[in-house]
Amino acid sequence: MSRGVTMNKLIIAAIAFSLIASPTAFAEEKPTSVDSCKTAKSIPRNPTKLPAQKISNTKKFTEMTITTNCGKIVVALETQKAPVTISKLSFLASNKFFDGTLCHRLTTSGIYVLQCGDPTATGRGGPIGWKGYIDENLPKDTEINYPAGTIAMANGGPNTNGSQFFLVYKDSHLPPNYTIWGAITSGLDILIKVADVGAYQVNKADKKAYYSGDGYPIQAVEIKSVIFK
Repeated sequence: MSRGVTMNKLIIAAIAFSLIASPTAFAEEKPTSVDSCKTAKSIPRNPTKLPAQKISNTKKFTEMTITTNCGKIVVALETQKAPVTISKLSFLASNKFFDGTLCHRLTTSGIYVLQCGDPTATGRGGPIGWKGYIDENLPKDTEINYPAGTIAMANGGPNTNGSQFFLVYKDSHLPPNYTIWGAITSGLDILIKVADVGAYQVNKADKKAYYSGDGYPIQAVEIKSVIFK
């Protein structure tokens, strides 16, 4: 999952979705929301400037909870296998970097992931001034090397990790280039429901939203808080 995938028009689309999601863009018989999700109120923004990067003692962390507008997603952390990654992400979380951000990418074809962690919701954002950090706990290149429930880092190449991560909701095969740092223990059903609604992109010609196997989630997913404990 490249961190730098271009998602042009998605900021506008995220804000104006209610205006463009008409029957001409989406089949009327297919839902455009998940009943259990509340309305997302956040809008894309520039990342806040943070203190210098800091490596902390991660041994105390065993679990992370992502609270979203659709419910809570609980993750068991791979603390021993990905200590640098968890240290960096816990530092971002403690500075509320993820609070009020929108998950910007949903892929429902070929691979099955929801990507989050970019305040700009473009796929290109991350902590200002940070250098990328090392890859850890990379899987083998097997048929299903990112199974359902995996949480891993998105990146733009080797050792370029920042703040973006993806949650796997269905068994997937990817190049073995993405740090695995946890496994979902609760809330996988949320991701499946969001994926069932689907993803969209905006057609440049008519400015309308159309179903896409890789695009912005039709059901907006807003991260309200991320807590490590």
